[in-house]
Amino acid sequence: MKKPKKVALVVDWLTEGFGGGERVIKAVHELFPDAPIYTSQYRPRKTTWLGSADVRAGWLNVLPAWSRRLTPFFRQWYFARLDLSDYDLVISITGAEAKAVKTRDDALHVSYMHAPTQYYWTLYDDYMANPGFGFLNPLARFVLKLLLGPLRRADYAAAQRPNVIVANSSYIQAEIEKHYGRESVVVWPNVAVEVIQAMSKEPNQKRNGFIVYGRQVSWKRIDLAIDAAVKTGEHLRVVGDGPEHERLVKLAGDSPNIEFLPRYRGVAEIVPLIRASKAFLFPSIEPFGIAPVEALAAGTPVIALQKGGSLDFVKDGENGVFFDEQTAESLVAAMQRFNTLSFDEEKVARSAEAFSEAAFKRGLQDVIERAVV
Repeated sequence: MKKPKKVALVVDWLTEGFGGGERVIKAVHELFPDAPIYTSQYRPRKTTWLGSADVRAGWLNVLPAWSRRLTPFFRQWYFARLDLSDYDLVISITGAEAKAVKTRDDALHVSYMHAPTQYYWTLYDDYMANPGFGFLNPLARFVLKLLLGPLRRADYAAAQRPNVIVANSSYIQAEIEKHYGRESVVVWPNVAVEVIQAMSKEPNQKRNGFIVYGRQVSWKRIDLAIDAAVKTGEHLRVVGDGPEHERLVKLAGDSPNIEFLPRYRGVAEIVPLIRASKAFLFPSIEPFGIAPVEALAAGTPVIALQKGGSLDFVKDGENGVFFDEQTAESLVAAMQRFNTLSFDEEKVARSAEAFSEAAFKRGLQDVIERAVV
């Protein structure tokens, strides 16, 4: 593609391991390897996947990484005053404040949005129910309620700055229009489809039970998967850890059909478990959903709530089954229906190819080329 002379990338923070958001950042960095990456906080030991990238952190970097949850208003102030007028093309990759950067009037700012800032909009109620500050939760709720109006207005103003907005799913496209009043184009995030499909398979592998994996946080509703497994007696592999882990273990009780497995390190460890399972359970409402697409790439169908990002990748009866209500009873009915159906493993795996690394890069390049005058 014909590239603008000077390019900069902007991301909210770089303080965590290699998840779905980081995979997007890495892919965009590979498209523009010489572009500096501006961010609020940066921890090189956590982001070795960036290699020798030119990362430029702001003054918030002096704060410990754990303080990220405490400082959204500081990040908003920082990014709104970050002047990138030296660049012809700015690409912000964000689910929070990085979209607010200042650019030149004749420059192009493309913002790849994972979601409107969720603690102000889509997940506000969940965040208020459990802000994640332990005994300081009442104080966190009070402060957020007090500042919500000004923070939402500032976030809305920030969302008006990009020239082009790219949404990571049809669901987020609708949320961007709802909360920001902006049109956007959908480019699905990149999943390690090529890597998963290149992995060797166990000969004549038999599938049994279900699997759910990922970070164990309240909004992922892994509790529904456990409750459904208790009710049906179906074998369930629960893989991962997180702040909800102890509660989930208590919920499972002494059910012999529920198996808790430790946190996995990359697709090499999780794919054999996916291929050993009949289906992946996806009971949460998410902007997209990397884990269920990984399951599809491995030829494993997905049983998903019929809301959110799952609408873009689950085709009922072809590569999975939908359930309507975010309840254990609705999930149980879907699991029972799933057991009456048969799925073509190769067809299921092919349904994931639209979400590959190559497809993502082509999609983003196309958006930029059409926007560059």
